[in-house]
Amino acid sequence: MADGTITIDGQTVPFTEGQTIMQAAEAAGVYIAHLCHHPEFRPHGSCKLCTVKAGGRHVAACTAPASDGLEVENESEELAAGRRALLQLLFVEGNHYCPFCERSGNCQLQALAYRYGMVEPHFPHFYPQREVDASHPDVVLERNRCILCALCVRASRDVDGKHVFDIVGRGIHARLAVNSASGRLADTDLAPGDRALEVCPVGAIIVRGRGFAVPIGERLYDHRPINEIGNRVPESEQ
Repeated sequence: MADGTITIDGQTVPFTEGQTIMQAAEAAGVYIAHLCHHPEFRPHGSCKLCTVKAGGRHVAACTAPASDGLEVENESEELAAGRRALLQLLFVEGNHYCPFCERSGNCQLQALAYRYGMVEPHFPHFYPQREVDASHPDVVLERNRCILCALCVRASRDVDGKHVFDIVGRGIHARLAVNSASGRLADTDLAPGDRALEVCPVGAIIVRGRGFAVPIGERLYDHRPINEIGNRVPESEQ
């Protein structure tokens, strides 16, 4: 039974006590843009793509609690422009070349760029030189595509019980680290069935032998926009 209702762009959405705006929206089938959020894990609030205007204030929908009578703006032009700018920053802070990426068509970053009309990166590219770890027999870690969403960190810690990944450093020096003495993925207890391998929203974690199981042009976001289907990337294409 609902404990109250909020309105999102004029639509009444019920919520139960303890739910965030994002959780209430997801339960009602209302899409709020996000990258670092995943319904399986505790909110992280790092990417800020889910920023909405609630009660006249800008808040992260994944961490802000729902409260009875709260009025939420989600799809205004102001919010769309902010999300577009954040996406542009993510593209230039890494090395994202969609036509050459195994994840094209199944990538949430790419799908959100299409949704918000990002036709060019706008800002100068950083072209960072980040390490590619191909030491593991089953997985390639392509740090050039990592957006530091920490989903793999949370999945490894909270679901797999292994703590294989972590984010180290600050600002432009932040990077995805591997928890082994050598710093190599091969020297961890990462296994092919780990949940941490299935939650990356971009092409940073690639499971060997799966990349083109479904041809480009026939993938998840090739025919339907992300707001219609959310982040349900098939495991065969992770």
